[in-house]
Amino acid sequence: MERKNLWAPWRMKYIKGLTEEHECFICHHLQDKDNDRQNLVLWRGQHSVVLFNRFPYNNGHMLIAPNRHIPDMNAATDEELFEITKLTREIQNALSDTIHPHGFNVGLNFGRCAGAGLPGHMHAHIVPRWNGDTNFMAVCSDTDVISQDLIELYDLLKQISVEKGYPKL
Repeated sequence: MERKNLWAPWRMKYIKGLTEEHECFICHHLQDKDNDRQNLVLWRGQHSVVLFNRFPYNNGHMLIAPNRHIPDMNAATDEELFEITKLTREIQNALSDTIHPHGFNVGLNFGRCAGAGLPGHMHAHIVPRWNGDTNFMAVCSDTDVISQDLIELYDLLKQISVEKGYPKL
């Protein structure tokens, strides 16, 4: 049997970043307001932000983070927690209208040992799921197959946001 390779060169930036000291990309994107499309920042709320995960587990994997650099829910204000919850609902609605997933995984990881790739800045993961989307690539090859370009989906979500008035805060 011929061995085939699936190239995912964009993952190397993530892998190398695990051991390097670097600034918080969420804080960087919050300050860089003129480059939201390039930084994949979809929505900005009064207390929090919605952005794409550049190293997604699945198509449409989004992050929601407070605008303040805080490590966990204990440091968050009620207003921040409330807006993050509302934005979770809103991005689920926008993704449902755009890419029609069958369900979602929503979660928070606190600390590197719990899976937090950026342990210093609290953020929620919203991962669209489809019936049957668990396949041999993730199970046997520890590889995620992302079926859509991030900028393409960014543009679609921006369009649906205008059409449907998301986010409704």
